[in-house]
Amino acid sequence: MLVLKRLVAFIIIGVTALWAGAALAATAGQPEPWQLGMQKGATPVMDDIIWFHDLLLSLITAIALFVLALLVIVVVKFNARTNPTPSRTTHNTAIEVLWTVVPVLILVTIAIPSFRLLFFQLNMPKADVTVKATGKQWFWTYSYPDNKFEFDSLMVQDKDLKPGQPRLLTVDNEMVVPVNKVVHVLTIGADVIHSFAVPSFGIKIDAIPGRINETWFKAEREGIYYGQCSELCGKDHAFMPITVRVVNDKDYTAWVEQAKKKYATDSSRPTAVAAADGTK
Repeated sequence: MLVLKRLVAFIIIGVTALWAGAALAATAGQPEPWQLGMQKGATPVMDDIIWFHDLLLSLITAIALFVLALLVIVVVKFNARTNPTPSRTTHNTAIEVLWTVVPVLILVTIAIPSFRLLFFQLNMPKADVTVKATGKQWFWTYSYPDNKFEFDSLMVQDKDLKPGQPRLLTVDNEMVVPVNKVVHVLTIGADVIHSFAVPSFGIKIDAIPGRINETWFKAEREGIYYGQCSELCGKDHAFMPITVRVVNDKDYTAWVEQAKKKYATDSSRPTAVAAADGTK
């Protein structure tokens, strides 16, 4: 019995530490050392994902503890020393009904919020801003079709980092979006399959050559949020981060005006097309 008490105490302490660690590590924007749990959500979708994750964690923990308790009871109560004359019971209708009905109820409990969350993620609202993210080996190109400019976003090398800038996540040109606005993100790959993922926004979608995929987010807090390519896309896969700066409407308007001058695409130049013999 002493071993059983110690085991139960160890489980309780471990679960408590897990939840406490997850709460402390829930920092917005980027991962933290020794982090447990997800990054703090910055969008309604991510808030729902975190809620659904916590629901599943609670259910899984309860089921695991229940099964563990049954195993301990069986080991302690029904071993040959304490129970030399075993029962010959082979059928119990109540137990069989319970182990059929209870799992069904658990699955229904999981399915309802799961379907609601999927619909919320995939039902595209009316966009305020559209950004096209093109994955390349190994950086991102962001296009703002409504304002007709685009720019490349490359990772800043360690030697060029400024104080406070996270290693492997800082870029030279950030994707800038306004706060509390619906941002429609179009993704495509220029060479191989990439994946556009920003954990705090609750978005992750493949960027596939020859195909446009779409997702959306609505950041509710200003700040800098980081992500990375989440598809194995080659030798520098780990070095093509995503940095999104969320600003207020005034700062966003000012940035767009600057970006139009700095990154404007020249649509007046004719496109050079290679002929079959290699000439232009």
